[in-house]
Amino acid sequence: MELDRPFLQLPFRFDPEVLSGEINRLSPELWLPHPSGLAGNSAVPLVAINGEPRDGFDGQMAATQALHDSPYLMQVVSSFDEVVARSRLMRLAPGAEVQEHVDFNYHWYSRIRIHVPIVTEPSVRFFCGSEEVHMAAGEAWLFDSWRRHRVVNGSSSDRIHLVIDIAGSAAFWRMVRGVQRDPQLTSPMPVLYDENLKRTLRAERFPAAPVMAPGEMSAIVSELIADCSANPDNDAAVLEYYHDLLFDLVHDWRNHWSLYGFMAEGIEGYQALLKKAQAALKPDPRVLVTQSNKVGINPIINQRVLAAALKPQRAREFITGSN
Repeated sequence: MELDRPFLQLPFRFDPEVLSGEINRLSPELWLPHPSGLAGNSAVPLVAINGEPRDGFDGQMAATQALHDSPYLMQVVSSFDEVVARSRLMRLAPGAEVQEHVDFNYHWYSRIRIHVPIVTEPSVRFFCGSEEVHMAAGEAWLFDSWRRHRVVNGSSSDRIHLVIDIAGSAAFWRMVRGVQRDPQLTSPMPVLYDENLKRTLRAERFPAAPVMAPGEMSAIVSELIADCSANPDNDAAVLEYYHDLLFDLVHDWRNHWSLYGFMAEGIEGYQALLKKAQAALKPDPRVLVTQSNKVGINPIINQRVLAAALKPQRAREFITGSN
């Protein structure tokens, strides 16, 4: 994450009336309940695995029929000229909220979410870190999902945002750095509906490797240990234990990778390494806590390393480009 603050407004302006008109034409059954069952939260998948209207990260992404049927939504999603990961319309019912949480799973290790509010009111508040904002209709915003964040819909109407997940090219992050350094130098660029414009969507094809590269595993582990080391409340002996546990995994993973790479013959060995590390975790999920956002170490290890390190079912498409 390269943001230096909780929120950043991007220099784009979209037409919320045209967008809301397209949303109103969507069939009501396209709105799916939140995968975790959060009350008042629903979504319409726009970019999803194989273009199917369902939730999930682990697969080749494509536009759903709902996005194909919404030309301005397609233009907006494509207007950033980025490779797009899972993207949705997200609806929050009147009086509902998204409770405080941190996005620490593997998907968010190298991705960021663009919010384009479509239907909203000033009483809809987004909290991130120590700050809060109202994202007005037609604007574009980023926020740092590694910080603790929550959303409250204090209005009497549905709040609907378009959310677009990307990793971001160098050009995108150059724009972000420019806005962070001097927001006054960049004026919003209007992106209006053009009925003659046919945008091509570039959707993410390879969200994760079949076997996590040792260098990536080492980077994730190094950042996590550094974050926990910065917390003075953590026990030094436990910190040393987790340091050795995780770097033993990294070293053995690299050793095994050097022999087998993505080969099927190596899968059992990779699985054994992951099981050994899982079994060695202390029972208390918060035996160590990060300094940056006060999250327990075990859930982060489980999501960012152990659950993400091995996806053997994706080896063929990763090598050949076809699923």
